[in-house]
Amino acid sequence: MKKLELKAFLDAKAEQYEHPKFLEADPIQIPHRFSRKEDIEISAFLTATIAWGNRKSIINNASRLMELLEQAPFDFIKNHKETDLGALEPFVHRTFNGDDLCYFVKALQHIYLKHGGLEGIFQHDLKQGSLQPIISKFKTHFFELPHQQRTQKHVSDPLKGSAAKRINMFLRWMVRPADKGVDFGLWEKISPAYLSCPLDVHSGNVARKLKLLKRKQNDAKALAELDQSLRKLDAYDPVKYDFALFGLGVFEKF
Repeated sequence: MKKLELKAFLDAKAEQYEHPKFLEADPIQIPHRFSRKEDIEISAFLTATIAWGNRKSIINNASRLMELLEQAPFDFIKNHKETDLGALEPFVHRTFNGDDLCYFVKALQHIYLKHGGLEGIFQHDLKQGSLQPIISKFKTHFFELPHQQRTQKHVSDPLKGSAAKRINMFLRWMVRPADKGVDFGLWEKISPAYLSCPLDVHSGNVARKLKLLKRKQNDAKALAELDQSLRKLDAYDPVKYDFALFGLGVFEKF
């Protein structure tokens, strides 16, 4: 497929799948339950953190997470005391458990108190043209408090070779425009041009079939290669093609 044909094909697929119907079976429905900016950010970050495995299970467990945070995630994060954390300890989603959740609540409180919130960290040092180095800095800030070593695996670091699929998905939710009723467009100081595709099995396989990606592993190097290919198709909004790649892989078995 020639470049113009490929662009037209993927533009059409992105248009098809970036639609509110997409919310019905996708974890992004969780932050759509909230209207306050900080509630959306926090619910999105926590949902993205546990977004691996069966999508129905992710949605169910993210819903349970919001119940534990009393359907007011920002208020809980901001005002919780140590005695409130006991109710979180039974939570589990795959390898993410109650101990991890308790630390995430403390770390998020620290982020909002000391670093200007989640947006405050990610909007710094954007001159590099990519958010991947900033994700690495975010991880450093996130683990400034005492914590169990095991909890670190739940925040990826692109500078250590990870494709950081879940954080890149969270960033897509926060940054891309809200005009299609899917993403939120909350972080207006960050250009969609800096985003990277949430690279997973589905998007990776489709990207390889379309010759957008040669590398076999879904890692940071593959992400950089895919970034380069997608930015040639749309330099301002390359990650709109996440909808096309994911839709082709999951719904059309492309």
